[in-house]
Amino acid sequence: MKLKGNTLAIVMAAAGGLVWTNCAPAASRMVAAAFKPDAEWRNYPTRTLADLPSSDAFRTDTDLSRYGGWTARKTQASGFFRTDKVADRWWLVDPEGCLFLHKGVASVRTTDTPGSNAALAARFGSVTNWAVGTTGLLRANGFNGLGGWSDTEKLRAANPPLVYTRLWNFMGSYGRKRGGTFQQAGHLGYPNDCIFVFDPEFERFCNEYAKQLAETKDDPWLLGHFSDNELPFKREALRNFLDLPPTDAGHVAARKFLTQRHGGRAVASDITPQDEQDFLAIVAARYFEIVSRAVKKHDPNHLYLGSRFYGSDLRHSELFKACGPHVDVVSVNWYQAWTPDADKLAMWARESGRPIIITEWYAKGVDSGMANTGGAGWLVKTQQERGMFYQNFTLALLESKMCVGWHWFRYMDNDPDDKKVDPSNRDSNKGILNSRYAPYEPLLQAMNELNVRAYSLVDYFDAISQAAQRRQPGDVGD
Repeated sequence: MKLKGNTLAIVMAAAGGLVWTNCAPAASRMVAAAFKPDAEWRNYPTRTLADLPSSDAFRTDTDLSRYGGWTARKTQASGFFRTDKVADRWWLVDPEGCLFLHKGVASVRTTDTPGSNAALAARFGSVTNWAVGTTGLLRANGFNGLGGWSDTEKLRAANPPLVYTRLWNFMGSYGRKRGGTFQQAGHLGYPNDCIFVFDPEFERFCNEYAKQLAETKDDPWLLGHFSDNELPFKREALRNFLDLPPTDAGHVAARKFLTQRHGGRAVASDITPQDEQDFLAIVAARYFEIVSRAVKKHDPNHLYLGSRFYGSDLRHSELFKACGPHVDVVSVNWYQAWTPDADKLAMWARESGRPIIITEWYAKGVDSGMANTGGAGWLVKTQQERGMFYQNFTLALLESKMCVGWHWFRYMDNDPDDKKVDPSNRDSNKGILNSRYAPYEPLLQAMNELNVRAYSLVDYFDAISQAAQRRQPGDVGD
């Protein structure tokens, strides 16, 4: 049966099957959003579950493994998490061999302020009860994992726990020991945006630092390790390294590279765009090779999840190509994107040869009453619109076939009384709970609606894709 137009229709065939047209429906509504309270507000097309056909095509997922994997789709089990590409879609595979999407929340931890501590005592009675209750809340809303910055030590006590990640600081910890790092909004800063990857001591430090990973190397609930957060992989790295002091190992490496390219008298003005790309690739490849070797030496069982690319990194194909041979999954903190760009996702996966996990993204609500000046996430008017953004974003990720999970940032709102955090985490509505542990029900309801249907939605989008591939020129609607 052929259907006209550029929208999706589902027709129940006599045998109970489904006939699909060639593409998913477009968003039917607009949501106003801004980057900051005083910035320009613009309307963005926003697709939600309400825009999809009302059908059993995406019923609630059932018969999940204890990890949250898809028992209807199984492959070889290894006892730990691994990756696999089945047909043309990337997957995580849980320890039992079930295909798996990591639906997580980042920074699942308590806040140490008088008001927050009082609220925790009143609501939970103890930190142990908080860990059990929070695990239950997340699981009840379709989440199966913990992202970076989470208090995994306490949360692992829940039975069963959520699939968790560990966020380390290989470069950051070396920099603190060496000297030269400084705090910026959301991440550490480095001199001239130059990481210390050429220091001869860095590799020795990583081998020693990675010994602590052995503590959880036999835990099947661990998904894998992030090595750092938002390192400065800048396209102007060659120029930046050349501006370091002449005795710095990074300057020496940059000077050697420039001399090899343009001769002994070469200067910064001789640098070409190709030189910039190639040197950045060298910086990234050296970092990922050194760190990956240390990670796998002390924990050969779990996935290496990269260092959480962000910002301008996302445009640089050479970064993804450089990290690919060394990581198992590419992690991306994706801000200032209302709807994920399918071409970018495809480029990241193509250049790296690896699946993608989105490790930070969020929207803040004006109706929370918070100032919302901090952080890189979107600003919308209501909690309902935060939920609409969640569905719009994750639907595109599921549709892409490249993405194996996502981590909403974060569990709890910033507490303005917490003066110990960096400037990006002081006054904003980022959480699924406020700073007194009260849930934002409209947001959680929208998250729940999508999370509990994620695997069925994969089938839904894959059926559309397969039908499109089968269509022949001349079909009605061309």
